Amino acid sequence: MIKGILIFNNQGKPRLVKFYQSVTGEDEQQSVIRKIYQQVAQRPDSFCNYLEGAITEWGDSTRIVYRHYATLYFVFAVDSQESELGILDLVQVFVEALDKCFENVCELDLIFHSDKAHYILDEIIMAGMVLETNINHILTSITEQNKLHNNSIKLINAPTTAQAKEMGGKLFTSISNSMKR
Repeated sequence: MIKGILIFNNQGKPRLVKFYQSVTGEDEQQSVIRKIYQQVAQRPDSFCNYLEGAITEWGDSTRIVYRHYATLYFVFAVDSQESELGILDLVQVFVEALDKCFENVCELDLIFHSDKAHYILDEIIMAGMVLETNINHILTSITEQNKLHNNSIKLINAPTTAQAKEMGGKLFTSISNSMKR
């Protein structure tokens, strides 16, 4: 089971955090983030991407699986039953989905569009269990969600029938007044 997913930058600032196994209290959450960052950031990129975690909040059997892309660390905390290679593949699928949606994802995309990033993550993982790994299915769901979002924005911004009639009446009056001159 996946216990948590963290994305943070090279300075250790979290950009996306999702806990699937309970970590109570903000202090404990900050402690988990700090511990994971300290373990991952000190390792050279040439080392393997697995760590047997010393995250006391999640127990001794926790493994840390991560990838470092440019300025972002993508970190998955999992239990001992998960395959490290499978999780690395899952990280790759998540990054590819982000790349397709944001056209070369960067730290600012995660900051300003955190809702979309969480939606993409929710299409792949729910309650610590992997739902989908097929990138085409994930992207189709995201495209459909974007269409629904755009349609709802259009409905919100569209004038009501009464407003349209009023605007049309004012426009007609304005045009007829200008023609009389």
